[in-house]
Amino acid sequence: MEQYKEEFIEFMVDCQVLKFGAFVTKSGRNTPFFVNTGFYRTGEQLRRLGGYYAKAIASKYGTDFDVLFGPAYKGIPLTVATSMELSAQYGADIRYCSNRKEVKDHGDKGILLGSPIGDGDRIVIIEDVTTAGTSIGETMPILKAQGDVDVLGLVVSVDRMERGNGKKSALSEIREKYGMETTAIVTMSEVVEHLYNRPYKGQVIIDDAMKAAIDAYYKQYGAEE
Repeated sequence: MEQYKEEFIEFMVDCQVLKFGAFVTKSGRNTPFFVNTGFYRTGEQLRRLGGYYAKAIASKYGTDFDVLFGPAYKGIPLTVATSMELSAQYGADIRYCSNRKEVKDHGDKGILLGSPIGDGDRIVIIEDVTTAGTSIGETMPILKAQGDVDVLGLVVSVDRMERGNGKKSALSEIREKYGMETTAIVTMSEVVEHLYNRPYKGQVIIDDAMKAAIDAYYKQYGAEE
């Protein structure tokens, strides 16, 4: 596993973004692990997060694209932090854009916040976590309404590796439905590999009992691919 992936896993634990216990996902699944990017709350945390996203984007898509789009609301700080790190690390001056939940009818009118989007723009979408792919279904019509755009792909922080609406993973379903590439900074398989029975700061985060709970979850919800 690449070093930045291991660092990112430990970074999520430090920020209390990655937690283990008993949770319910947005799609109603009882899960033993949860990822909440709302716990990135300081400037330093966002700078580091943007750096990890920038590495994942550059390794998958390169930096020859025009717009980084983050769906409201959590996608707003993700686009800002990551576009800054794409500039700092790779010298790529990528425009950032997000949507508003409500269309603004005065001042800076419209549904978009940040850069306008138009014909010919090549776009990468950035999100926190995709479990069932519902948010992409809301995002794509917004992007397509702006003009003849090319959505290159989607990057998320963690691939939960579970079924979307069918038997395949949500990221696989998105690839097939929208014809775009998908990538993640890390997968849950990599998280388990790095943390299982390995002390981190004096604590074993994934012990045998938690590993059994994770395995049981994937037996029920794990994706075929």
